Amino acid sequence: MGSFFSKQVQRRKSIRAEKKLLHGLKQKNSTNFPGFDYHADDRKNWMSTLALEKLHVNQIIWPGTHDSATNKIGIPFISRPFARTQSLSIYKQLAMGTRVLDIRVQEDGRVCHGILVSYKVDVVINDVKKFLSETQSEIIILEIRTEFGHDDPPDFDNYLENQLGEYLIHQDDSVFNKTVAELLPKRVICVWKPRKSPQPKHGSPLWSAGYLKDNWVDTDLPETKFESNMKHLSEQPPVTSRKYFYRVENTVTPQADNPVVCVKPVTNRIRPYSRLFINESISRGYGNRLQIYSTDFIDEDFVDACIGLTNARIEGKL
Repeated sequence: MGSFFSKQVQRRKSIRAEKKLLHGLKQKNSTNFPGFDYHADDRKNWMSTLALEKLHVNQIIWPGTHDSATNKIGIPFISRPFARTQSLSIYKQLAMGTRVLDIRVQEDGRVCHGILVSYKVDVVINDVKKFLSETQSEIIILEIRTEFGHDDPPDFDNYLENQLGEYLIHQDDSVFNKTVAELLPKRVICVWKPRKSPQPKHGSPLWSAGYLKDNWVDTDLPETKFESNMKHLSEQPPVTSRKYFYRVENTVTPQADNPVVCVKPVTNRIRPYSRLFINESISRGYGNRLQIYSTDFIDEDFVDACIGLTNARIEGKL
């Protein structure tokens, strides 16, 4: 028992120390990266407000959400705080400016996060289709994966193709060098990551797992995650020379051996430093590698930072 409490005391010290390090870095360094002062007038249609004929897919800083469909997961006030990473519906996230969705499903087609479940994936698809019907030039990356420990929903690739067929941008390496204007009216890059079923093949309406990569670090220590994100980003080729999307997640994860296991107070240890990460990646020479940038509990400031940096790229300021 004594060793347990000693470990917890040390953990709290580590968390405080790491939060202090990030706070100090933020106080020391400016976060005035190119486009930092951009404020979107219409986040729902933000791509259409940019120069679509100049906006290449590999130039976009894609604002994304981590575990996107968890707003209704679990039982309210009981299990939900341990798994909910977003408070908004999929539709509201998209209307706020989110353009990358991270959806996990289990064998019965319900959205899940670990052992906790939410609504059927149809709710996600219907929200996506509603958003697409109300906009004209917004491109979405929809990542759907079978959650660890679960089997793939049966015939799920056909389900996705039937539901989104008219919008799907087919798997093709040339997409990365195309402009948004060249892709329209197709609007969805759907990455399907089954655990056991065959991966989508080249030319398929769906994209295979290798086209969306990340390096998830399982930690609740904010500075550890910040620097791990930076290290892995530094190891990526520039966006102009790679044929896959790379995601950085500005999140930290509750740990089972720590008393604080609710998502929000844990992930809030790193959420205030999203703009700091952008600035640091640029100052360290990795700004040309940023692409998908995801967060828990996405907000307008996070979206504006991504749009502002995207606009700076179009204008040749980055």
